[in-house]
Amino acid sequence: MSDSDLSAPSCSGVTVSAGLNRIILYVRDVDISASFYAFFFGFRAVTTPTDRITELVPENGGAHLLLHRAGKAQKLGQVAVKLVFDVTDVAAFREQAAKKGLKFGTIHKADG
Repeated sequence: MSDSDLSAPSCSGVTVSAGLNRIILYVRDVDISASFYAFFFGFRAVTTPTDRITELVPENGGAHLLLHRAGKAQKLGQVAVKLVFDVTDVAAFREQAAKKGLKFGTIHKADG
């Protein structure tokens, strides 16, 4: 695939592009999940009484998480979604979050 194949599509001469700004997570308990992301990652929950989705807004910008109650038959867990949070110091974040009770697995260091 060439670079020209990767350019944004055009509609009537207007360039159309899309950014990833919201991610829907299907969860068993919306309130517990919203509390988790607020406590450990600083998200603020925004709810609308007539909407079935709770929107989590990050305090420092970035993608919003939309929490939707999962149906009983939906398979949940890490197999479906991996979220990546950018932090300036992984070790410091791990230490701070561990003090709040977040459990971590092995931390892998990648290039960059």
